[in-house]
Amino acid sequence: MRIEDFDFYLPPELIAQYPNERGKSRLLVLNKKTGEIEHKQFSDIIEYLSFGDVLVLNNTKVIPARLFGRRESGGVVEVFILERKEGNLYEVLSKPGRKARPGEKITFDKNFYCIIRDINKEFGTRIAEFFCNGDVDDFIEKYGEIPLPPYIRRKPEDIDKERYQTIYAKVKGAVAAPTAGLHFTEEILNEIKNKGSKITFITLHSGLGTFRPVKVREIEKHRMEPEYFSVSRETAEIINDAKKEGKNIFCVGTTTIRALESVSDENGFVKEFQGKTDLYIYPPYRFKVCDKIITNFHLPKSTLLLLVSAFAGRDKILKAYEEAIRLKYRFFSYGDAMLII
Repeated sequence: MRIEDFDFYLPPELIAQYPNERGKSRLLVLNKKTGEIEHKQFSDIIEYLSFGDVLVLNNTKVIPARLFGRRESGGVVEVFILERKEGNLYEVLSKPGRKARPGEKITFDKNFYCIIRDINKEFGTRIAEFFCNGDVDDFIEKYGEIPLPPYIRRKPEDIDKERYQTIYAKVKGAVAAPTAGLHFTEEILNEIKNKGSKITFITLHSGLGTFRPVKVREIEKHRMEPEYFSVSRETAEIINDAKKEGKNIFCVGTTTIRALESVSDENGFVKEFQGKTDLYIYPPYRFKVCDKIITNFHLPKSTLLLLVSAFAGRDKILKAYEEAIRLKYRFFSYGDAMLII
């Protein structure tokens, strides 16, 4: 299939620049079998879960990954942290990249700097060693900036420190939020539990792959960058027990889907695991674990749009997006939500 088949025009004014109040976003409900579309509020999500169903959330926590420093010549360099490798070595992106050569020192504060050690020419990333008089993560927290996506055309503000995290964010390591989860409130989660539905968590740290567009014309030739994830024994048992009882697994966000599908057997049973996945889901694909998906509206020609198209069918997804645009839904990270049943 061609990537052009997954393109659509989105009026720029529909790209959400600020978040709604949690739980107050709109919810488009798409029936993947019939193509029927309903329009709800996100708090109505509770209606779709039944006793014994499982809601799976990604508890990753976004780090303030964007740092601004100066080269020894005085030039400003942005260092975007992607992943801790070992010790104080981190994989990073730099801007401008050509200025960050091996041996280059970039200073963020008199007690905080890094030295570029190596370059990965294939992906354009660097390995940087950080130095400080304390824990590097503490200095990143102090000097770093929340890495809002480029389509949010403003500087990060105080509101983003809280709203660009889910209320259940726990495990530090992501450079992009699992945005489908931004809609949930404690009240919504409690009501889901009160219905007898179960809530459990995986961890997947969105990394470099989040920022890699599909540049090849034939979608089959694209490949994802590996991202760290973990599925606990408890989560695996909860999902497997529900599967045995014929209950539905609701996956919140594409990161949750990729984590679970990475550790599933052909019957949809999952195993405990900790490691990396480069699973790339595009049409056609047989989903083994996920029965229902809660997601946001995604960028044209993106791997995320390919994934939901694999779940519901390209034509139904694009028709739903067309309807959402007509009714002026808000798109992308801070936008409205979609439930695919």
